[in-house]
Amino acid sequence: MIRYDVGDDHVARLTLDRPEAKNALTIEMRDEIVARVQAARADAAVRALLITGAGDAFCAGMDLSASTMSKAAEPGFETRSTAEALRVGVQRFIQELWELDKPTVAAVNGAAVGPGAHLALACDFVLVHDDTRFLWTFARWGLVVDAGGAYLLPRLVGLPRAKAMVMLGDGARGAEAVDLGLAYRCVAKDELGAVATDLAARLAAGPTRSLGLSKRLLNMSFETSLERSLELEGAYQSLAATSTDLVEGMAAFRDRRDPNYTGR
Repeated sequence: MIRYDVGDDHVARLTLDRPEAKNALTIEMRDEIVARVQAARADAAVRALLITGAGDAFCAGMDLSASTMSKAAEPGFETRSTAEALRVGVQRFIQELWELDKPTVAAVNGAAVGPGAHLALACDFVLVHDDTRFLWTFARWGLVVDAGGAYLLPRLVGLPRAKAMVMLGDGARGAEAVDLGLAYRCVAKDELGAVATDLAARLAAGPTRSLGLSKRLLNMSFETSLERSLELEGAYQSLAATSTDLVEGMAAFRDRRDPNYTGR
């Protein structure tokens, strides 16, 4: 139900492959996403990660039959199990993606609901088409926003809009998602796959270490003081200076040619 492969372009492609259920996540799929992102982190041949869904949906969220919430009315239900299930489940794949030290791209090819939306939004670049829909149904079910939504949404769209998405169920479609800050770019439906592949390949051809360090600085910026951010900036620049990609970048600039980065 998860397809994963690494191409010659150094892009790892992770495809949610349960189209008959709109790619709703089972426990096994959820855990495999975590394992695959960890594998992408450890694999030197992987320099960018691309995530998409099979069929006409990106991800309909968690399959309710796999959720601890479906057992809430049953005798002996332990509420503590809910927090633990989140900690080892959807929270984990959000954190793995957010902290991955390589660029990530989400090609959101259809509906992305709740945790499925946050799976995309935890990526660095989100691409959509005109029929892409982001939806939040937590309030409809009497649930609290989870899977990192309370962290991600205010940073992307601002607090008032995030509240409307979570508490009123306001969604966003296509180009509107770009205007709101949820997505990077809206493209024609039949071009989404090719554009996402080109973007991921472009990122994979870049200076992987410095891109990862810049990503970390940007992701931490909302919780970091200016003083601390500047301190980290200097420390990370020192790390970038140890990369052979820096040497190659400088040489390419002097020689007026395109750089040939290796990610090291």
